[in-house]
Amino acid sequence: MSATPPSQAEPDAGARKPGGPLRRGWTTGACATAAAKAALTALLTDAFPDPVTITLPKGETPAFALAHEKRGDGFAEAGIVKDAGDDPDVTHGAMVIARVGWGEPESGITFHAGDGVGTVTKPGLPIGPGQAAINPVPRRMMAEIIGEVCAEHGIAPDIAVTICVPDGAAIAERTWNPRLGIVGGISILGTTGIVHPFSCAAWIHSIHRGIDVARAAGLDHVLGSTGSTSEAAAQALYNLPQIALLDMGDFAGGLIKYLRAHPVPKLTIAGGFAKITKLAQGALDLHSARSQVDMAFLADLAGNGLNQDMKARILSANTAAQVVEIMSDTKIDIAADVAGLALATVMDTLRGAPVQAEIVIVDRTGAIIARTGFS
Repeated sequence: MSATPPSQAEPDAGARKPGGPLRRGWTTGACATAAAKAALTALLTDAFPDPVTITLPKGETPAFALAHEKRGDGFAEAGIVKDAGDDPDVTHGAMVIARVGWGEPESGITFHAGDGVGTVTKPGLPIGPGQAAINPVPRRMMAEIIGEVCAEHGIAPDIAVTICVPDGAAIAERTWNPRLGIVGGISILGTTGIVHPFSCAAWIHSIHRGIDVARAAGLDHVLGSTGSTSEAAAQALYNLPQIALLDMGDFAGGLIKYLRAHPVPKLTIAGGFAKITKLAQGALDLHSARSQVDMAFLADLAGNGLNQDMKARILSANTAAQVVEIMSDTKIDIAADVAGLALATVMDTLRGAPVQAEIVIVDRTGAIIARTGFS
């Protein structure tokens, strides 16, 4: 849960390297949603649906087998063992348990951190201090499914949801959560519900094939994005065909270097502030395990317009997103400055190839906060 969510993957964990095509898996957010649906159904009907089916943000409808069931006075629990597919993810095999119980009248749906789920203690994350480290999309997924189940039974959705991961505190020590001030366990993450297997070679290969397809179709504009939120925001600007949308992820270098040899006239790169800051710093691999946001870089970029207190706040910021919040009180457009330097990195890497490029920076809500226009 950071400007980009803190990694719960371990890129050099090679225990599960497949020989064939990589198998995708499910996020902790998807598991928590399915567990919450099963638990609430049991609370209302005395029966646990097994398997339990949910609808993910992009319309997929996976079914999850239950590994834990429990009923008590005014509550029910269901647990699902996370399957991360072939991704080297430290939460693979972890039990994600949702306990649902009755909330106070008119309280709505509330979320709580149980055993092994972290609590946020620092600002700058998508969830504020003092709250359970359950990211916005999993919260929305659970809220939607709880609302649907409650509506089916004709009751108000005044439900308390507590998510537990029994081994979460130990797992969290292998993630970025401690340095981000998330204490007590892991974060419940996910924007699509799906874990795409981490394979540098396979991902870069897919980027290259995407460029080949776009070129073969005669397209003059492609969009490389770091994630679904930035892709949607940039796509709203241009309404490009699906084959123009390149799932760049963290592999900016894989995209730009291939376009250097196989040019498309126009390239838009869209991403969140943290990822684009890394590109502005000159990094071409934007993964959290291999490049970091340098707060001193951002403080220097803001220049002499900062007093010492403001500069100290930037240097001690918890996340890149927090820097944007700090700078909002000034007249310095830090996002625009970062976008300009990121564009310079792209153009340097293209080395004169006939490609016009632009940078689009998107915030967590999908709003565009900086855009360079084409070089």
